[in-house]
This record gives sequence, C-alpha cells and structure tokens, in this order.
Amino acid sequence: MTPFLRKEDVQREWYVVDATGKTLGRLASEIAKILMGKHKPQYTPHADMGDFVIVLNAHKVKVTGKKLQQKVYRWHSGYPSGLKERPLWWMLQHHPERVIYLAVKRMLPKNKLRKRRLKRLKIYAADTHPHAAQNPKPLDIKV
Repeated sequence: MTPFLRKEDVQREWYVVDATGKTLGRLASEIAKILMGKHKPQYTPHADMGDFVIVLNAHKVKVTGKKLQQKVYRWHSGYPSGLKERPLWWMLQHHPERVIYLAVKRMLPKNKLRKRRLKRLKIYAADTHPHAAQNPKPLDIKV
C-alpha cells in the first residue's frame, strides 16, 4: 500500500538558484518540478508538497535561437482593442523577474494548486535576497 502524505505532514525546504547563463526553459522546468515536489520520494499528486525557490540574477538568463527578437508576450486588458504585446528583449530589460515567473507559471499544471505553488517562488534581478534567515540551500541546476 502506498502511503499518501497530508498537507500537515509536509516538510518545506528553501533553495536558491542563480540564473546566470542558464537557459530560460530548462531553468523554468526544473523550478516547476521543485515547486510541485516531484523531487521528493513521497510525492503525492493531490497534495501541495513543494519547496520554496529563490531565483537570483533574473536579468542574466539566456535564451537560444532567435527568441530575443521573435518571442512575444501577449495579454488583453479586457477593453476593446486592448491587446498588448511586448517582445522578449523588452521584457528582459524592464521586467526580468516576470519573464521567469511566466515561464514557470506556464509549466505548472493548470489546476487549483498552481496559485499556491507560485507563491513559493521568489525572483530577484539582483544577486542578493532578503531570505537569509531561512538558510536556503544552493541548488545547482545543470542546464
């Protein structure tokens, strides 16, 4: 019989990731795996058992191919002719945290746990963070 953990039994860890020179998609998929808790042997799909992830140097993330010029982020304001577009190069200059956030968000399952998992993702463009009291473990993602 497989034991299933309840949300009260989950032990959460803190990890810190340096995004310098990492490929955006590969970094986002590894972060999504940690936020879901799939790296733990007691992973339970219906329970939110992931860990906290701190991402540093978001502006130094790397993309391959022609994505800097061709990838476009689109959203709609809800008003007539309210379609907004921003290319990836603009987003990396003005909102580098949002680029990683959206990549991770779109790799998480589209269910009721996604919003709760994204609250455990902390992204900073600088190389410092205010979470030193949590003693985060360095996480080396090989991408």
